[in-house]
Amino acid sequence: MQQMNPVWRARNNMREFHGWRVSLAGSIIWALQSLVWSQGYGNIAVVLENQFGWSKTFLAFGASLRSAEAAILGVPLGIALKRYNIGHIMKVGAVAQTIGFLILSQVQNKAGFITAIVVITIGATLAGFLTITATVVGWFERKRARALSFSSMGFAIGGVCAPFMVWGFRLIGWRWTVGIAGTILGIFVWRLAETMGVRREETGEPVDGISPSKVSETPRAEGVQDAHFTTSEAVRTHSFWMIALGHGAALLVVSSVLTLLPLYLTEDRGFSAGRAALIAGFVPLFQFIGTFTGGYLGDRFNKRLIAGVAMLMHGSGLLAMVYFDTWITIGVFVVLHGLAWGLRGPQMAALRADYFGSSSFGPIMGLSSLIITCFAVTGPVLAGYLADRTGDFQLGFTILSLGTIAGFIFFVFATPPKRIPASATAASASASASANRDDL
Repeated sequence: MQQMNPVWRARNNMREFHGWRVSLAGSIIWALQSLVWSQGYGNIAVVLENQFGWSKTFLAFGASLRSAEAAILGVPLGIALKRYNIGHIMKVGAVAQTIGFLILSQVQNKAGFITAIVVITIGATLAGFLTITATVVGWFERKRARALSFSSMGFAIGGVCAPFMVWGFRLIGWRWTVGIAGTILGIFVWRLAETMGVRREETGEPVDGISPSKVSETPRAEGVQDAHFTTSEAVRTHSFWMIALGHGAALLVVSSVLTLLPLYLTEDRGFSAGRAALIAGFVPLFQFIGTFTGGYLGDRFNKRLIAGVAMLMHGSGLLAMVYFDTWITIGVFVVLHGLAWGLRGPQMAALRADYFGSSSFGPIMGLSSLIITCFAVTGPVLAGYLADRTGDFQLGFTILSLGTIAGFIFFVFATPPKRIPASATAASASASASANRDDL
């Protein structure tokens, strides 16, 4: 058994546990990325449509390109996270993001816009979801859902603050706003990469920051495995595919709303860009509430059923908004979609780590992203294309909302894998990791 660092034994205090610093650093990075790019893309799309007259299909294609590129990078990134220093990987991402946003701030045509997307996505992937999640997972087990929800709260906070981007567009112009915001993001990622780059094995701190004598007092969630699967072993389980398909079905709606909600509100509902941004900003507010609640519930109750209920909330909220033209139904959508997103989000990574262990989490998550992205790419492009052809978003959003029913079914059947992998044992996760270094 690994010896605990004497300093840790002396303090033995959760407030000093470095894992929570990692989760906080990830939350800050996610907040800035969400503000400027992930949830800020919809506001940028409105500006570009007004200035250049680009179609909704093209702008939706831009969002889908981000998802496709991130998925392609996911597999090699997952392997790199096992082999190289995470802090160094994130610093490369910081530089790429800064360069990409500076390119975006000077864009004059579609080619320049696509170039900016490609460069920004490289940076956002290296210093984004997969890297942050894999790092947090390595520090937690019994408190995994709470730690992941804490880090993902930053994504919601960034969305709540998204209207400030629109305010910046009006005050100093969208080009200056994008350039300055992207530079600030790069600086923060570079600085926080040092915190993210510390591995738990280097500090000698116990998982969850809980001393061995108190581990039995903290309950484990359903499906938590002592064995650690390699990527090839995980892929041969039904659980891998059910989680991936359920996650993908969720992103049919989430990716479309992120990209197209401001366009829907301005085009179909007749709101101004500022008011549309304000309404869209309430979604992550409820996502924040859902994320906080989901982290607490996920460590105590069945994660896959929480995710299944969230899928039904996604779909019913979207249907209510597109079929009933009132302020009330917009509010219903904002509440249901935001809460569902927050409740479900932390469970996605936590489920995979619970079922397959943390040793090969990066490669497993990276491979899953290829499947998930098929849905994330399809959603915005399909909804944007149908809106261009029919004149509104009703048909496209209806099709996407029906897909959430399939997601509910996938999560219901995403039960824990019963097969214990031959390559991993309960005795030592670190031994499993070293013995299966080439698990792809």
